[in-house]
Amino acid sequence: MTHTQIEITAELVRGLLRDQHPDLADHPVRLGACGWDNQLWRLGDDLAVRLPWATHSADALLRKEHQWLPTLAPRLPLPVPVPQRLSEPSERFPRPWLVTTWVPGTPADRAPATRAAEAADTLAAFLTALHRPAPEGAPAGRDRGGPPAAHAEGFAQALTSATDLGLLPDPDAIRAIWEDAAAAPDWTGPALWLHGDLHPANILTEDGTFCGVIDFGDLCAGDPACDLAAAWILLPDGAADRFHAAYQPTPDAATLRRARGWAVLKALDCIFIGEAGIHGRPGGKPTWGPPAQTALRRLVEAARS
Repeated sequence: MTHTQIEITAELVRGLLRDQHPDLADHPVRLGACGWDNQLWRLGDDLAVRLPWATHSADALLRKEHQWLPTLAPRLPLPVPVPQRLSEPSERFPRPWLVTTWVPGTPADRAPATRAAEAADTLAAFLTALHRPAPEGAPAGRDRGGPPAAHAEGFAQALTSATDLGLLPDPDAIRAIWEDAAAAPDWTGPALWLHGDLHPANILTEDGTFCGVIDFGDLCAGDPACDLAAAWILLPDGAADRFHAAYQPTPDAATLRRARGWAVLKALDCIFIGEAGIHGRPGGKPTWGPPAQTALRRLVEAARS
């Protein structure tokens, strides 16, 4: 079922809770957010109900989060949504859904980090803690965690389309950054735990710095370069060097080259999603485009310096 086939309402959420979690059914219910894969409904002050609403792949992603996040969350220095209960499909709602903890804060696409030093240190501490060798049986990245070169065809199509639409100020410079990343040596270390989707809508801010990380649907094991791309996508201008110095172990030159390629890929994707009617939900995600454009500007300026 997708957003075109089912309407999620507060009444539906209350009914689901009465059916499967009656001890929670009396908590106040109100809409929290409509994300890419899921809708999030506040459940009282401390919990949330997370229901897939748009993509067919969301069901498996919710089950993955329920399996792995409770063991990862205690070692992370920022709050993350910890699944509390996995709920099964029913006649009322034919897809699995979660009750999770609620993480307060404002998504960075609406309230970007402004305190550069604090944000760089906070992000570096979070990724240093997360990027540990994953155990046997950890989920492999669907299209994350491997070399950016594997996405050469998708990059070429995205660059051409964005250029034709007049969305890119310097496509040749962006292509050069990508080609350098694709030519970088592959990751040869152990497969590390990755968030896999660190863009501004998936990290929360308060008082100018980061206060939480959400949406672990792309949680996987692989090359940390995928997550290290966040230095250009999430941080204020001039903070990337401080982030790279604080992150441990210090990334080598090849990893940074691959990370820049991932940053280009993520920025292009967010630009398309940010445009109404282009590769997105009805109405698009208008707040996703500006930070992606900023990321591309930073990457191009850094490459020229």
